[in-house]
Amino acid sequence: MANVVPVDEFATGEWYPGFKPEHFESPYIVDAASPFKPGDEQGFWFLDFHWSRGLTPLAATLWSSDGYCWGTQHAAEALPLPPGRGITARFAGTHLYGCALPETDPREIGARANRIGTNLPHFLANYRSIWEAGRDELEATWQYFRGVDFTGTPDLTELLTQGRRYHKRSMEIHFGVMYPMLANFLGFYGACADMGINPAEIGKFLQGEDTKIMETDRELYRLALKARQVGLEPVFEENEPLALREALGRHGGAASVWLTEFDDFLQVYGWRAEATCDVGVPSWIEDNTIPLGLVKTFLKRDDAHDFEAAARNALAERDEAIDNARSGLTREEQAVFDAGLASNQAANFPWWQDDHNYYIDLKVMLPLRWGCQELARRENADNKDDMLYLFWPELQDVASGRRPYAGELKSLVAERRQYFDHWFAKRGEMPKVLGTIPEAVEDPVLIEIFGLNPSAIKAVQNPDAAKQTVMSGVAAAKGTARGIARVLQSSDELHRLEPGSILVCESTSPNWTPAFGKIAGAVCDGGGMLSHAAIVGREYGVPTVTAVGVATLSISDGDEIEVDGTTGTVTILTKATTTADTAAETPAGVAG
Repeated sequence: MANVVPVDEFATGEWYPGFKPEHFESPYIVDAASPFKPGDEQGFWFLDFHWSRGLTPLAATLWSSDGYCWGTQHAAEALPLPPGRGITARFAGTHLYGCALPETDPREIGARANRIGTNLPHFLANYRSIWEAGRDELEATWQYFRGVDFTGTPDLTELLTQGRRYHKRSMEIHFGVMYPMLANFLGFYGACADMGINPAEIGKFLQGEDTKIMETDRELYRLALKARQVGLEPVFEENEPLALREALGRHGGAASVWLTEFDDFLQVYGWRAEATCDVGVPSWIEDNTIPLGLVKTFLKRDDAHDFEAAARNALAERDEAIDNARSGLTREEQAVFDAGLASNQAANFPWWQDDHNYYIDLKVMLPLRWGCQELARRENADNKDDMLYLFWPELQDVASGRRPYAGELKSLVAERRQYFDHWFAKRGEMPKVLGTIPEAVEDPVLIEIFGLNPSAIKAVQNPDAAKQTVMSGVAAAKGTARGIARVLQSSDELHRLEPGSILVCESTSPNWTPAFGKIAGAVCDGGGMLSHAAIVGREYGVPTVTAVGVATLSISDGDEIEVDGTTGTVTILTKATTTADTAAETPAGVAG
């Protein structure tokens, strides 16, 4: 009998104050996004780790409607994916849950299999030109927006519409490339498994490729080393991230020169927000707190992370894994292996999974954010991000002058802010899954990206999950590490990580990457072998276990834990409360 986690408490028909169903209407292919509604318990819904803060009304429209419901469904139908039709979305408060849309008609599955048999080889033969054309198209639109004077544009309506079209087009390109690359990788993965190759080794075959995200990390690290060289360590040590910019400005001299170099860095790498496609989050240029906080924590390391050594080790591990895999195969199997490997090296999904974020996920929402901020200025709003608490039709009405912001909408924005804050505080209590829980998940995106394998699904259903001291997950990046756990809800808290900390979180995305240059290990609730944490853990040589399911429930901030990325095991060695009690009972100067 299927296990069902009810959605009733979220399917109340209520959402953000003043919400009307027509506020959320948007084109879709198979299923539209909405708040949870009666009957949704028939689906299998997973809490998406990308937006642990929750989503404002405008951010919810952009991602769920244009990303999940248009982007994934559009790509899954175009390729197509034989057993799946993309992903749809529901909201529990401000928190987004996704659900794979299965294709169940046997005749249709067969027809779709025939179509992908024709379409996938064409894509793979032309992968580089297809991706580069899409990337260049988006970069051209980005440069257009960089040249727009938002303050000098009389009517913002068209600019806002262009901003949304840019975001939506980026989702078409994103998933239009992602799905065939993932399908190709999974075909290779299946062939390797059939030949008896250890599944934990397969992800290593494609590691070692440089990305724009790693390039960003190296440049930020270089700035940290420069700060140390010119004697700015005390400034960073004495000030919290929020106060660093002002403190460096007051310091003058070498600090002024360093800030100029830092600003040059931001003009290249700072057009990125601390969330995936979330218009509600500022870029590094708008808010310097995150990059300056990262520099602050980098400076706490006695030894700088050796990027070149990590890259060499990743390549050596890749070559060794490939040689070991081939050595156990027959000549016929080697031919199959070599062909699959060559195809995946040419269209390298783990590389693309990280690299594309520089061009898409971390910045395509920014032009719409700029337009909203300019509209807030013109309407004398209380906060520069007030317009992000409007739904799309309301935003268009205000921009066009059809509806005044002062009065009813302004009051609604205040109420919606309170609603957002209320649900933000509830994130740690949100069920990891809702609806009808399957024995196994077939959708490849859910398995390899989100880590929804049978073990993880079983873990989140365990009523005693919070009491576990030994957990299992995907052995994503080899090695063993011990350290103090830092349980983070979002990348806003990255400055809390000390050198040698163990990062524990729902999962990571590219905005978390700089953390891997200072942590000793990583543990994630979600994420498969192709998730960001798994890919970056292997590239940086950081022991990583993903798809634990309940790490953020079982592990407390301050626990001493051990991460075994080779076996996929996480062990709580000492609870934080025990550590604190021991410290309190031990006289000063006496070793415990």
